Amino acid sequence: MSAQPRFAAAAYCGLFFMLLAILASSAWWLGNSPSQMQFDARLMPPSTSHWLGTDALGRELWARTVAGLRLSFWVGLSAALLGTAIALTLAAVATLSTTLNAIISLLIDTLLSVPHLILLLLIAFALGGGTQAVIIAVAFTHWPSLTRVLRAELLTVRQAPYVAISQGFGKRRGFILVHHLLPHVFPHCIVGALLLFPHAILHEAALTFLGVGLDPSQPAIGVLLADAMRYLTAGYWWLGVFPGLGLLLMVLCIDRLAFHLRRAL
Repeated sequence: MSAQPRFAAAAYCGLFFMLLAILASSAWWLGNSPSQMQFDARLMPPSTSHWLGTDALGRELWARTVAGLRLSFWVGLSAALLGTAIALTLAAVATLSTTLNAIISLLIDTLLSVPHLILLLLIAFALGGGTQAVIIAVAFTHWPSLTRVLRAELLTVRQAPYVAISQGFGKRRGFILVHHLLPHVFPHCIVGALLLFPHAILHEAALTFLGVGLDPSQPAIGVLLADAMRYLTAGYWWLGVFPGLGLLLMVLCIDRLAFHLRRAL
């Protein structure tokens, strides 16, 4: 394989970890800026003194956007990792017997046939909303596609000659699964988690925007966009443009990283 896909993957990995470092340290260098009110500077447009403008309570929009991106990042990361763990577990269980394979295949087809957003809303609403409810709802609705890929890969590798040799030596199914099958799909899990990541971030913002996600007191991107809807018609465009643009750029960065990492691996 040429070095170009690996170079692009390395460059996007560097950009990703730089984004991670900025967001992780933002709680320290932002301080109380996201919640600090300035009633004499309400709804100020972007300027040298207010970089991205202020909201209806005079809070700096750039600070609230960064804080919202940090919160969305960690919620999306948690949901993507949990969804990948569920997908890998079910894909591994499907290789143990024909009956389990049929049951998991039926479960995958059933969940894929349900409208995605409706299922997200139902789970988040049933769990009462909040950060944990959003993480669980996103994770439990994003595993079927990845499970189908991992399951097909594991079933293919199970027919490999070295697996047959291991079986001939009397190795049990659990040993073969842990030592031969799961290491083979580890790169697929990394790429799968990165592909789930932007979807998780966007769906977290959608649930929060619809009122069944994160708490309205938190500076989440969905909360900022929901608040901006009341002021956009009055000409306060920066309230919706900058949080939405920040969310879009973060999602595109992660999506491009997953694309190049998939090519490199």
